[in-house]
Amino acid sequence: MDLMSVKLPEVLRAKVAREARRRNVSQSTIVRESLERALAETKNGHSEVSCADLAGALVGSVHSGRTDLSTNKRLLADTIVAKPRRGRQRHR
Repeated sequence: MDLMSVKLPEVLRAKVAREARRRNVSQSTIVRESLERALAETKNGHSEVSCADLAGALVGSVHSGRTDLSTNKRLLADTIVAKPRRGRQRHR
């Protein structure tokens, strides 16, 4: 393994030391694991996390009890008429 020197703020160094003691491993192990997690690529091949990645576990977890509006044109029209505008109103 190659050696690398890193300067850390005192507060962060204390957090690393505390976690190392808690897990009974070296501080180098904590830093190495943290770097690996931070630099790991996500499922979609990008190093940045998207909103879809963050909400992935929530997608499809809420059921409204309504059928799919994209296949039921009448229900879609009724929903649009019943709730013409939700959310913030634009002021001009």
